Amino acid sequence: MNYSNSKSNTVLKDIVLLIVRVFIGFAMLSHGFPKLQMLLDGGKIEFFDFLGLGPMISLVLTVIAEFVCSILLILGLFTRVALGFLIFTMIIAGFVVHGADPFEKREMSMIYLSVYLLLIAFGAGKISVDYLIEKRKRASDW
Repeated sequence: MNYSNSKSNTVLKDIVLLIVRVFIGFAMLSHGFPKLQMLLDGGKIEFFDFLGLGPMISLVLTVIAEFVCSILLILGLFTRVALGFLIFTMIIAGFVVHGADPFEKREMSMIYLSVYLLLIAFGAGKISVDYLIEKRKRASDW
């Protein structure tokens, strides 16, 4: 493989970003979907109240982050905004909810946080809805 070929490196980077976005998005959906079901079941909500606004609002905000923003991440739509919500959620999960727990309990949220930080730094890549929107905006500018 020719490492000096910047075009192939760009293509490889975009493919890797797509794979990471899709994988981590679906992985987080597996955490968000049960919370969405809990919300829709209509039973008594027992959830960590991280903002002092009540367990119901905390659960709704977590579902928005873990479920809705994960779908946006998979699509590459409003990626950095979605990642902001996901990063905030993982900081709360890792440092507040499981802050007093041993590392094994915090490890998963820290791994998600690390991947989200990488994605926010590199963006969604060219294989994303964000890129298509930006490309269309640039084409329509005179």
